[in-house]
Amino acid sequence: MASDSPVSHPKEWRVVQLGEIALKIGSGATPRGGEEAYLSQRLNFALVRSQNVFDRHFDTSGLAFISDEQAESLKGVVLQPRDLLLNITGDGITFSRCCVVPNDVLPACVNQHVSIIRVKQDVADPGYVLSYLTHPATKNYIESFNAGGSRRAITKGHIESFRIALPPVMEQRAIAHILDTLDDRIDLNGRMNEALEGMARALFKSWFIDFDPVRGKSEGRNPGLPKHLADLFPDSLAESELGKIPATWGVKRLGDLIELAYGKALKEENRRPGKVAVYGSNGQVGWHDEKLANAPGVIVGRKGNPGAVTWASTDFFAIDTTFYVVPTGECKSLYFLYYALKAHDLASLGADSAVPGLNRNMVYMSQQLVPSMPVLDAFDHRVRPIFERIQKGNEQSSSLSALRDTLLPKLISGELRLPDAERIVGEQM
Repeated sequence: MASDSPVSHPKEWRVVQLGEIALKIGSGATPRGGEEAYLSQRLNFALVRSQNVFDRHFDTSGLAFISDEQAESLKGVVLQPRDLLLNITGDGITFSRCCVVPNDVLPACVNQHVSIIRVKQDVADPGYVLSYLTHPATKNYIESFNAGGSRRAITKGHIESFRIALPPVMEQRAIAHILDTLDDRIDLNGRMNEALEGMARALFKSWFIDFDPVRGKSEGRNPGLPKHLADLFPDSLAESELGKIPATWGVKRLGDLIELAYGKALKEENRRPGKVAVYGSNGQVGWHDEKLANAPGVIVGRKGNPGAVTWASTDFFAIDTTFYVVPTGECKSLYFLYYALKAHDLASLGADSAVPGLNRNMVYMSQQLVPSMPVLDAFDHRVRPIFERIQKGNEQSSSLSALRDTLLPKLISGELRLPDAERIVGEQM
């Protein structure tokens, strides 16, 4: 490889190989027994896999748990605070993603698809090295080590040979702190949004699954709502095709309430830069300059991840692996329909074909509780502000993420000085 770093930097910075500043570089293995041997809940050790590692972000979804005996077989790859995690195999999306292990994930080990990079903190700041490894130019550099093919892979020797430009350690820490400040705010927004979404989900469950207001009234208890809201609910339950439901509410087939409209083909190479979110069966997959449907919307996975339900708060383009929901019946509340569809086991309604997919006609045959219109209006009135706050949080996070990605190369290249970067970040927080 070239003798210099892959990233533009001030000429006075020294360039070293990553192996020179590392205490440890190494990956693990899958414990004997494979996934079937993972524990259903955590006892002590977690096992970090490539699906947990994103650029500058650790995702606990699908975090595996192993026994102490399994961890003993991986004792050489037990993580320590501030260790870096680098995906060393994967496709074009997962390969080379890098983050710092969160303290609350420890104790943990890594499997064979993830490498630990533990740096000598007296000469290298982990946050600075993370910034370097997630720099766009470094991404291309890491890709150049790959032997080719759709399944990428790099070795310990490759990682040790990575060339990295090092400013004085205090400057490294200052650069890392600026970028960490943005990461922390993005993370805070994410946790706030999770809490908000949990509030809306809990309200749906209380009103439309547990029937708390109706049960409270039927038992002579305070239903826990202001009188004008409590008066909207019946005071008894009645038998129905779905079991006991609030009297005066109905049951309809989903096909009487919605159309699952087909998404439209839009290959990645045909997407043009724009502000319209593109959705696939796993959620948002990119951006485009043309919408397929107006906001808000509900997208349902058709193939790939059949039955997955995603909310779109802005105008969107649903690709051909999805359906999107068009209300056609008396229930016009997309908020209600979003949670109602999530409550159905749509994934089990698969098409009878070689390629797993959602059978639209089977979805249409499913029965759905339909509350009275006044109750649906009251639900919309209460959850709409929650969804609007979530959207504002997402918009701020997108802006902060874009700012971080702009600042990172400018800070490392020396184009932007630290005081100016601190001022810019302060103005955006």
